[in-house]
Amino acid sequence: MRGLRLFGVGVAAVVALGSGPVSEPGLAGFSDAAARVEREWEAKFRAIPDPARLRADVQRLSARPHAVGSAYDKDNAEWILAQFKAAGLDAHIETFDVLFPTPIERRLEMTAPTTFVATLQEPPVAVDPTSAQTSEQLPTYNAYSVDGDVAGPLVYVNYGVPEDYDRLERLGVSVKGAVVIARYGHSWRGIKPKVAAEHGAVGCIIYSDPRDDGYFEGETFPAGPFRPDEGVQRGSVMDTYYVGDPLTPGWGATKDAKRLPLKDVTVITKIPVLPISYGDAKPLLAALSGPMAPEAWRGALPFAYHVGPGAARVHLVVKSDWSLKPIHDVIATIPGSTFPDEWVIRGNHHDAWVNGAEDPVSGQAALLEEARAYGELLKQGWRPKRTIVYCAWDGEEPGLLGSTEWAETHAAELSRHAVAYLNSDSNGRGYLSMSGSHTLEAFYNDVARDVTDPESGVSVWKRLWAHRIEKAKTAAERKEIRERPDLRIGALGFGSDYTVFLDRLGIPCLSLGFGGEDEGGIYHSIYDDFYWYTHFGDTTFVYGRALAQTTGTAVMRLADAELLPYRFTNLADTVDRYLGQLKKLLASERDEARERNLELKEGVFTATVDPRAPLLPPPAETVPPHLDFAPLENAAETLAGSAERYDAAVAKARADGGAALAGTGIAAVDAALMGVERALLDPAGLPGRPWFENALYAPGMYTGYGVKTVPMVREPIEQRQWAEANDGIVRTAKALTAAAAAIDRATAALEKAAP
Repeated sequence: MRGLRLFGVGVAAVVALGSGPVSEPGLAGFSDAAARVEREWEAKFRAIPDPARLRADVQRLSARPHAVGSAYDKDNAEWILAQFKAAGLDAHIETFDVLFPTPIERRLEMTAPTTFVATLQEPPVAVDPTSAQTSEQLPTYNAYSVDGDVAGPLVYVNYGVPEDYDRLERLGVSVKGAVVIARYGHSWRGIKPKVAAEHGAVGCIIYSDPRDDGYFEGETFPAGPFRPDEGVQRGSVMDTYYVGDPLTPGWGATKDAKRLPLKDVTVITKIPVLPISYGDAKPLLAALSGPMAPEAWRGALPFAYHVGPGAARVHLVVKSDWSLKPIHDVIATIPGSTFPDEWVIRGNHHDAWVNGAEDPVSGQAALLEEARAYGELLKQGWRPKRTIVYCAWDGEEPGLLGSTEWAETHAAELSRHAVAYLNSDSNGRGYLSMSGSHTLEAFYNDVARDVTDPESGVSVWKRLWAHRIEKAKTAAERKEIRERPDLRIGALGFGSDYTVFLDRLGIPCLSLGFGGEDEGGIYHSIYDDFYWYTHFGDTTFVYGRALAQTTGTAVMRLADAELLPYRFTNLADTVDRYLGQLKKLLASERDEARERNLELKEGVFTATVDPRAPLLPPPAETVPPHLDFAPLENAAETLAGSAERYDAAVAKARADGGAALAGTGIAAVDAALMGVERALLDPAGLPGRPWFENALYAPGMYTGYGVKTVPMVREPIEQRQWAEANDGIVRTAKALTAAAAAIDRATAALEKAAP
């Protein structure tokens, strides 16, 4: 447990004051006098966002399908530009030309033991007017699937993740030469065709099982919020060697950019893949024979689940138009008055697979309300100390195209100037999501303490605190939640526009949003529209207002602080926690290997096999070696020491109300602080995917959305690549030591700046 946070409040005060804004003026990075002024401006800001305006903006932006390259996508960009300008912001559109395949031909048919042709179509719903905009809707497909015309036996592979193929091997089932059918879930969709191809499959079908995404969860649309029988989840299956435009990896897709030949693009799938509804999946799965699926593999369709192969054979055709499409990023700026070369960046994407009222328009509408509120404050005399950059991204859905191309185009400027990037995407009703860089963990907690939850009346921080207490599974978890001054925030993997900023450029990021009380199954379907959102989402738009209040307050506070409010004790604590997890993971791998080998020696697997449902014994495993974690342990200790020294320097600067924070040397401190997260980058990049450079956070090679912390060590342990794990320990320790040195430079600069 930490003691009282410098510039902040202690645990008792946090709990006592959790139901509303803190009464003390102190804010991290502000003198007392500046904190009082800041709180006044923040209160004015939070009074402005209007649920009625949010509703109108969501209705307007989601009125028509607006996928990349569509007419309404461009129309929305121009409308957003007009809103920024109406608020008094300097705004413009930046256009990039990117590879975005759209379907020409899709066909899926079962040819044996009976014939069946999949509909591959979502029908309009009578009560939902925009669901009938058929001519403007993108068909159901997976972007960046390779073209193909394949046929083969059908095999059910559960979620299609690596451990599922281990189980198939024990069942004596091979997918070589087969078309696999996997259900959505437990990984990013692009992992499923990737793993299938690695095991020799020739095609991949992905369906939404009603157990995970349909009637098992509740009433289906339009009677309820969940995915109906014909609902299909569109989405990209681009492999995560890098993100952004596949033809310009690492540089911006500007008009005259050099582009890779399509044959050299590595992120396109190796086998054709197509998404289908559970209505189309029923006859395919029902036709399977072979071994019964393990109990955990069984969904909610009304028949026994078998894995195949057997008589069931399918024919799959996917062909796309592989032309370039324009994307339109809308960029708005509020110049900083004191530190104009320090940029606080805020973004949300505006493109959607179809109408996208929830994803992403609910978040985009909140962003627009924030910008409008800033315009009102500017009229009243407010001027941020740092430059604020607001970004409405295009092309997020296919592969984070707009944010990545903009950031790659402006990479040198961002490396010099970016303070932080704050992201939102879809928004719902319920609890605040807390994820991001741990240099901003304490800051994020403080902001959340100052925003009121619209349902409970307590702060959004207090409500999340109570929710975590309620959901904690052990006494130790509850004890930490109660005693740790800050709630832990999650690490970021892959899945929204923060990726290029965090993983490529080393810019601290936060991802914000509300959810957990609204449920639904219309993700990436034609039913994600204004009708669904106003019946089953944030129907009163009060959580849209809460998102604008929370994110806008965070942006304002970062922009107005006299000293950047990064804190490093939370980062050091998190690194130490990750180190403990790695040691535990390796010990678990060793214990499991020993136990498996012992059971093989004892004949446990052969003695317990059911001859009517044979299961092959697993292969013997090499017991993992001991790894030398000393470099990481030393680096973690060095980081913790640097964080403590910086805290002491901040406390000294904070003395007597923090007047020293207004000194002329603070810009040099900020410059050093901005180098801390940059120091976590490894210029050589992660093994096998050098576009990703962050040594602390990365999307998993076989999880996609899911983060792998300390990826150069964690993933080699999981994949039993011991030489790579040892190398990753050394490289990660070097990055952590560099971050500690950057903190020390900030400490020295702060001590020099103080009188």
